[in-house]
Amino acid sequence: MTKTAVITAGTGGIGLETALGLAAAGFAVTVVGRDAGRGAAAVERINATQPARPGRFLAADLASLDQVRALADRMADDHATTGEPLTVLVNNVGAMFARRQDRDGVEASFLVNHLSPYLLTELLLPTLTAGAPSRIVNVTSGAVAVAKRVFEEVEPPGGYYGFHWYGRAKLANLAYTLDLAARLEATGVSVLAADPGGAATDMTDGTLTDPRIVSPSLRLLWPLVRRTFERSTSGPASAAARPSIVAATDPALTGRTGVVIGPRARPVAPFRAATDPRLVQAVRRLSQAHAPTTAATGA
Repeated sequence: MTKTAVITAGTGGIGLETALGLAAAGFAVTVVGRDAGRGAAAVERINATQPARPGRFLAADLASLDQVRALADRMADDHATTGEPLTVLVNNVGAMFARRQDRDGVEASFLVNHLSPYLLTELLLPTLTAGAPSRIVNVTSGAVAVAKRVFEEVEPPGGYYGFHWYGRAKLANLAYTLDLAARLEATGVSVLAADPGGAATDMTDGTLTDPRIVSPSLRLLWPLVRRTFERSTSGPASAAARPSIVAATDPALTGRTGVVIGPRARPVAPFRAATDPRLVQAVRRLSQAHAPTTAATGA
């Protein structure tokens, strides 16, 4: 039976390299993105790897929870109709903002980096479970280390600093990932996190040169901080995709769950704060409140 994979934000950068790696590994690959032109170019590159089946592009703005719901409905219907399993879901979407923005009335970084992949995953759980053994791979970041660990509200108190807010949203998603792994124990659905380490991508190009993305104390050290950012994003996207590809395909991970694959494409210890039961519960409450799986009732 054909192995299938869906990669969000898969039309460029790390997402596209992940898609190419999975296609080369024999997966029928679907990439999700906003731009049809980029989608067509991505599919052309995927097809050049001679995958098990031609690549496919699905259009969706993952900064819109309504579009996330529509995407999940379409994917679930497609797999129900064809009878093919959904073998791998890679939640690769990510975004960082120099200035505070809203999406659907919610701070954009938290929505794009956590609520969007959270909602898509929750809505696809029946499909992933029906197709087990299957894997969910959520892309995390070393930026979790600079995150405020307060999750009573979508936004913590204080000023807006894009890099820290990005890290906080990724911390929420990592906590969710590890929590979900425990929830799905013995279902045949493995849940893993992959840390790409960093690469020059559309997200990092330009954003990481703006000192407003860090707290005032770090701005005092901006030349050093900027050089650190430049070094961490100097590698190719193909190398940064390796952790996601390993998480999705490595036979050694079969039957394992709650594993974090680090930038060197090997298992690493999870960031400790993401395993704090109080933080996990707070993230769960926020997620359920702001991205309900039943939009009409808020249930």
